[in-house]
Amino acid sequence: MRLSELYVHPLKSCRGNALNEARVEVMGLQHDRRWMVADGDRFFTGREFPRMVLIETTPDADGITFNAPGMAPLRVERREMRESVPTTVWRSSFNALAGSDEADFWFSDYLGANCRLLHIGEDTERRTNMGPATPVGFADGYPVLLIGTASLAALNSRLDTPVTMRNFRTNLVVETSEPFIEDSWRHVRVGDIELEFVKTCARCIFTTVDPTTAMLHAAEQPLATLNQFRRTDEGTMFGVNLITRNTGVLRIGDAVTVLD
Repeated sequence: MRLSELYVHPLKSCRGNALNEARVEVMGLQHDRRWMVADGDRFFTGREFPRMVLIETTPDADGITFNAPGMAPLRVERREMRESVPTTVWRSSFNALAGSDEADFWFSDYLGANCRLLHIGEDTERRTNMGPATPVGFADGYPVLLIGTASLAALNSRLDTPVTMRNFRTNLVVETSEPFIEDSWRHVRVGDIELEFVKTCARCIFTTVDPTTAMLHAAEQPLATLNQFRRTDEGTMFGVNLITRNTGVLRIGDAVTVLD
């Protein structure tokens, strides 16, 4: 098995960046979900604001540049983000950093709702809810999401219009021959990076937002079809949540080995 696709989403709910290689940190892939838009304890995602999937990001060591339809490019420096503010992602409450008035106005204008741009630093107090207490950014719960290609193929075989991995906002895509085999992996090594399984990933209405047009599917696909054969007491599952056990670099083509 090989790593066939690699993505980061620097802003929570933004368009994903396809990469050839990515540095793996304790918090997951470098730059992944380190920025978020929020209004107090209410964090903004594509569930409520589908237009967020059209926001393109270019992160670097000093900050990030945002682009969106109808908007002038926005550059935000990390050094601007100095104000510690409380925020929440689902059941997890923690402090993040705010401070760019220009960014707050830019996102409020684009989304049509008052909000602030937040950044999460390497010294965040946020930790995963299950498994070893591992630092995590603004992801829903865990640092890394992985999906096998055979799982997507099994879903697409049931759909009139196929979808892509971008609908599921994954980090790692692994070439597999058996659908949902990744659900059974406890520990896996991708290149030199070891990853530990935490739980399967419950999916929501966000999967029905077209990642290219930001339009919601009228028949709530692919979620409606997933509900027919992947529904459990914990939710409708597609993909697996992982934590990293070491740091290093991942590259497209890296060998994938199931350790147990």
